[in-house]
Amino acid sequence: MTATTDRSWVVRQSAVLTADPARVVARLFLPGQEMGGGERSRSSEVLARILALADDVVDAELAAVVDAFDDRHRDLPALWRSHYELVGHRLPNGAAPSPQQRALIGAYFTQEFAFEAAALFNPSMAPHPDQDGLPPGAVRFVMTLRAVGEGHVSSIEMRVGVVDADGHVRIEPAGTVAVPAVDIEPAWVRTAFAEQVADMWGDLHDAEDVLDRLPSRFGRAELDACLAWLRTESITRDPERTVERFELMAACSYSVEFPASSAVTERLLLPRAPSESQGMEDTRLVRLDHGDGRVELVGTYTAFDGTAVSSQLLRTHDLRRFSMTRLSGPGSRNKGLALFPRRIDGRYAALSRADRETNGISWSDDLQRWDEPILVQAPVQPWEAVQLGNCGPPLETPAGWLVLTHGVGPMRRYSIGAILLDLDDPTRMIGRLDRPLLEPDDDERSGYVPNVVYSCGALLHGTTIVLPYGCSDSQTRLALVALEPLLAELTGLTGAADDDRSEESA
Repeated sequence: MTATTDRSWVVRQSAVLTADPARVVARLFLPGQEMGGGERSRSSEVLARILALADDVVDAELAAVVDAFDDRHRDLPALWRSHYELVGHRLPNGAAPSPQQRALIGAYFTQEFAFEAAALFNPSMAPHPDQDGLPPGAVRFVMTLRAVGEGHVSSIEMRVGVVDADGHVRIEPAGTVAVPAVDIEPAWVRTAFAEQVADMWGDLHDAEDVLDRLPSRFGRAELDACLAWLRTESITRDPERTVERFELMAACSYSVEFPASSAVTERLLLPRAPSESQGMEDTRLVRLDHGDGRVELVGTYTAFDGTAVSSQLLRTHDLRRFSMTRLSGPGSRNKGLALFPRRIDGRYAALSRADRETNGISWSDDLQRWDEPILVQAPVQPWEAVQLGNCGPPLETPAGWLVLTHGVGPMRRYSIGAILLDLDDPTRMIGRLDRPLLEPDDDERSGYVPNVVYSCGALLHGTTIVLPYGCSDSQTRLALVALEPLLAELTGLTGAADDDRSEESA
């Protein structure tokens, strides 16, 4: 049943995206690190047991595993080969496994991870890089979703859809298999490393000498050479702390790519960096126009290591190759940094909730370091008295920057609101809603975290806002919002005609 609000121009849609525990991805499995006897690890013992199997047993086991798992993954033999290469160094001296044994070893050191078994929520939308083949007035979008799996670990998955000229939304089904990314050689930026050192440790002791020896852009070979040089200075220095810091920064800024043959809806970004070992949360995706002819998809997300959170930046031109970078500066503290879709007066701007309860504007010259936020909106209404935050990147309208917000009220109930900021000076608020745009409906209140509606980014298509939102940290739904009456309410204009929207299944 379609829910309604007392605003006829806000219409929930019937489509619901729910978690599917059958969607899995294969990843490396290593037995626990406890000792199995003597000086041998458990991995070594498992390898010895496999090598001891008779050839006919190896063949039978391999055939059974292929039969049970082949249709759940893309190119499973190649995956097993790669996992075999990662553990092959633990083979006994002189061991020469047959191709069948290598494949079976790879299978034993592989496990399935149900990446969205628990929840699928907190979506974000942005225009797809490929707009070819669409009818007039339609736009193709990409949607990021927070998928939560075993151990409550969050990953980033993607869906693709189209909004037609009449505002009807269609979302393509998820891929039948999931394809993980593979690491590619990163290209690090020296100034970003310097900013991270200053941000995380407050000083550049010993690090300056390393930074001075690095080129403005560098790779693994250049970093290894500089760290090796630092270790030669151990007579007068204690280099290990500095080496550890540089290795951490390098691990938190990385690049990956997906096979060219994979579909966007099959691609899955799994946690890789130490800072995100327990999750990549709440991507806020935006099509960023740099103003110099460069346009790319950029998203901020929260990295969680099980104890602390940090802000990371995701960048891609084609939804196939991605780079991730740890952000720095006071504006990037805590959760919820959301970028404006273009520069303002030559600088990058972002919504920031660095103090965990108000909305501010932070500025940056390089997308890397974010200045101290300037307060824009503090809690005023009862439904936002606990804290405020954004619900994704601002939407540019002729009347100003439209910012969807979230507010937390009694019983930790999350609602979605909106404010309007000046186009030239986004630190100046033009208007704000005095009541929520969207509140949890009766059938949206139950879930992992009850009484929550929350979005990480909407899409403006003509005069319609396509608003995807998470329900109680469990599932994802859609609402269509008419732009003109919303702007009229924000600017205090009266008499705006209602724009009734009929339900359309996505």
